[in-house]
Amino acid sequence: MLTNTHPATLSGYEPLTSEQRTEFLERGVVLVRNALSEEHRQRLEDAVDRVYAEEKAAGGVRDDGVLHLLGFLPRDESFGELLTHPTVFPYLWGVAGWNIYSHHNHLDVTPPARGEEPPSWGWHQDGYRQNSDPETLDPTQPRPMLSLKVGYVLSDLSRTGRGATKVIPGSHLQNTLERPADNTDPSNAVEITAEPGDAFIFDRRLWHSRSANLSAVTRKILFVGYTYRWIRPLDDMPIDRSSAWWQNRTPVQRQLLGESPDTINYWGVKWNGYVDEDIPLRHELRERGLLDRSIPWLR
Repeated sequence: MLTNTHPATLSGYEPLTSEQRTEFLERGVVLVRNALSEEHRQRLEDAVDRVYAEEKAAGGVRDDGVLHLLGFLPRDESFGELLTHPTVFPYLWGVAGWNIYSHHNHLDVTPPARGEEPPSWGWHQDGYRQNSDPETLDPTQPRPMLSLKVGYVLSDLSRTGRGATKVIPGSHLQNTLERPADNTDPSNAVEITAEPGDAFIFDRRLWHSRSANLSAVTRKILFVGYTYRWIRPLDDMPIDRSSAWWQNRTPVQRQLLGESPDTINYWGVKWNGYVDEDIPLRHELRERGLLDRSIPWLR
């Protein structure tokens, strides 16, 4: 577990220790306490409430009040700040490297359930065809990671039964999960109980599931996913590049939003086949002395 109490003092380029990297690679998930300052968390929640009202007026909210909105990042300035949030960003480039971008992000609002829900099986790995297509390589080995996801918790999920995400630590290294006939959760499943402002980061292969919100608290959480730039985007996320929102983004954030001078740049190289040193995140890490030839994804 990584605990940060003063996000404002961090740059986002603090390298992971070998212990932090090993813990994540072995468990597939880490909880970051106090990832958001209270001021930022409140701005995010205010923005979520505004977007929820807009989507409800437009008919985008389900009859039970649930909103699952893809590609939410351009909807508010505070959302864009999450792309390189300093308390979690070290895990993203520290585990996945510099040739990454956000291919998938979603805003989730889950009001209290209207009644008891029968047991259902929601356990899955993220990635869709990323789970089946690589089986042609070696089905006896764990699938490749390919992407990471951050969940920013805005409401009080410090107790179970409030709709928090359930995970099985270490399960990212297994390609299958046995499903009981009665749809009960695996015995080693845990519910991520988090305070407002906490965040959790997980390997997309980690077996996880939603839980029912049986409380009086409305669950509000923002998910931002990252993958390699040579993988196509999952969300339809149009961005107005003349907008103030886009103009406020840093070069690294623009990379994370998919900006590239040409197609081969997505592969981390120039047309001559050599590494493109001007890719913003690589350039930033290089300037800070954070490239490391002993770590393949940071070479």
